Amino acid sequence: MTVALRHVEGELTRDALDAMVERLAGELSRRRLRTVGSLLDNGPAWVVLDLALARAGIVHVPLPLFFTAAQMQHALAASDADGLVTSPMGAMHWPGLSAQGVEVAGETLRLIGLPGQPHALPEGTGKITFTSGTTGQPKGVCLSQQGMQRMVQGLVQALAPLDIRRHLCALPLPVLLENMAGVLAPLAHGSECVVLPLEKLGLSGSSRFDPAVFDAAVRQWAPCSLILLPQMLRAWTVWLGASGQRAPASLKLVAVGGAAVGERLITSARALGIPAYEGYGLSEGGSVQTLNLPGADRPGSAGRALPHTRLRVDEMGQIHIAGSLMAGYLGGQVLTSEWWPTGDIGELDADGFLHVRGRLRNVLITAYGRNVSPEWVESALRDEPLIAQAVVFGDGQPQLSAVLWSSHAQATDAQLHDAVQAANEGLPDYAQIGRWVRACAPFDAGSGMATTNGRPQREAIYQRHADALALTTE
Repeated sequence: MTVALRHVEGELTRDALDAMVERLAGELSRRRLRTVGSLLDNGPAWVVLDLALARAGIVHVPLPLFFTAAQMQHALAASDADGLVTSPMGAMHWPGLSAQGVEVAGETLRLIGLPGQPHALPEGTGKITFTSGTTGQPKGVCLSQQGMQRMVQGLVQALAPLDIRRHLCALPLPVLLENMAGVLAPLAHGSECVVLPLEKLGLSGSSRFDPAVFDAAVRQWAPCSLILLPQMLRAWTVWLGASGQRAPASLKLVAVGGAAVGERLITSARALGIPAYEGYGLSEGGSVQTLNLPGADRPGSAGRALPHTRLRVDEMGQIHIAGSLMAGYLGGQVLTSEWWPTGDIGELDADGFLHVRGRLRNVLITAYGRNVSPEWVESALRDEPLIAQAVVFGDGQPQLSAVLWSSHAQATDAQLHDAVQAANEGLPDYAQIGRWVRACAPFDAGSGMATTNGRPQREAIYQRHADALALTTE
């Protein structure tokens, strides 16, 4: 029998998975639920619930375990969810509400009744994905079943030549990228998905990652493909280099996205046997829009458009996408155009590869009137081995400044100075760093200086380092 899911306690064949999904879909339909949240660790129960809700026509609101209690409450209230499926331990966070047992993939979970009221959602909404974004209050993106199916079909078509037979889910399943490209697309292709508890992958919280634990899991399960965030790829690459090892030969594709990657990191990873390929996407487009692939690869770019996506760049340099767009925002804008302005700036080269330069709203205008995308300069800084993280400032200033977090705690200021100068040599004079300071903490969700997917919280970083930036003479 063909295996669909592998997990720590065994496996599920496609027939067994389909039977579980059909049974649960019927049970949830009989309860007359409209919108159901989920708060679960990675595992077969998450996948079965997600598929069952889609089959029953019930809107799914996946909640990441790393959301704060306030973020969870906001997401459930904003979506007017009338049910929440979680573990017995998770149910303890909702005391006083009715909870019934529900069996999902061999686990006895809790279905909590919530006081959600019927309300209008954008037409066709099948899933509401919440991202932490650049503020603490998550925004709900409503995705239609039709749009999600279009994306899945596009991914299956694009990845078919690689013949990926097993995918290891390395990100939390509520993360839309893993949900779409790591579960739904592989299952549609007939591949196996390995779904392990996050602790078995070295993940805890929103930003703590143990590359040794992760490496052991990859070697044990021998997947053909992975999806990683840039900081995970960077940590694994450094760990492999320090331990004198290479990545397992089973890997055919390690897709990297969620934030800027950079050519240097891609090259370093590949030198250690990690077949890393950068992509680009956003929740408003249903997840991934572009991806470098073997045979269609340009390191430093975000790849070409996937079959479900169309791209264009306007006169301001803003990237627009079409093809698998969201239905609209929860409680807000409803999509009325076939094109969506992403807010990202970049360009398409002559061969159709997308080069993302940064966020339109982040563009700095120096005192000399030069427009500079900070992400461009930050990428150049991160290309230096000693610099793990960098955020650049300088709006209205005669020179740019940077806050740096080193990849080596023992690196001296003189060594970091040399790294900055090396990055400057590849930049025009107006985009070079004139001043820099060491960060007081890494840029992650725990320090409050980054979102959960690694995007820097620029204002928070500036406020934490404003005095040092003003005083430094570097």
